[in-house]
Amino acid sequence: MAFFKVENLTKKFGGLTAVDDISFEVRQGEVYTIIGPNGAGKTTIFNLVSLIYPSTSGRVVFEDRDLTGMPPDKVAAMGIGRTFQNIELFEHATVLQNLLIGCHAHAKSNVFAELLFLPSVKRRELEHRERVEKVIDFLDLQHARDSMVAGLPYGVRKVVELARALCTQPKILLLDEPSSGLNVEETDDMSFWIKDIKNDLGITVLMVEHDMSLVSRVSDRVLAVNYGRKLAEGTPAEVQSHPEVISAYLGE
Repeated sequence: MAFFKVENLTKKFGGLTAVDDISFEVRQGEVYTIIGPNGAGKTTIFNLVSLIYPSTSGRVVFEDRDLTGMPPDKVAAMGIGRTFQNIELFEHATVLQNLLIGCHAHAKSNVFAELLFLPSVKRRELEHRERVEKVIDFLDLQHARDSMVAGLPYGVRKVVELARALCTQPKILLLDEPSSGLNVEETDDMSFWIKDIKNDLGITVLMVEHDMSLVSRVSDRVLAVNYGRKLAEGTPAEVQSHPEVISAYLGE
């Protein structure tokens, strides 16, 4: 069974081909990272595989299910979690409230049950609270639990967004530039979280990242792209030493 597979993915914006016939497969239980210079098409690929952008051609397969054409709001319920390079949190809500929102990805609501707060609703809310507390403990966010997101440092907000994605109970977690805007110490912490997410939680990770130090520390396999095309695929060391990758980053 293919866990997560991208087949011949292409995206055109008018006459511009942003992603050109990209194919790759993410194995269950690994950290797979997409790298490339600025403008290489990394984020466009990410938006295609998370169904935010419709593809011009090709398909995305998750657990042998073709996701092509599926509405983006159904992705989380499928077991696909995602963070964004530009943090997408409710700034005027607390950390706890943001994480509880993440828990509702799998919730099947019933208006009358909600209004009457029936036992089934109460049980669900207790389950959600328990899940959130486990994520808070896992990511050491106890100090920020009741803080408003707007008042938190940027690095903490990045961890909160990661926490909310984990609250959706993903089977595969899509991380869009997780080290973007972080200092060296915060990036080190992020590398530990990513390793723990894979090793302790058993969650597969698909990541777009520009920090090659972080890529080398956490990635099992790497895909290098440029101008929307595949350059090389392999271990971090193999890809970083590939002549076409060196040329793309440093020039001829």
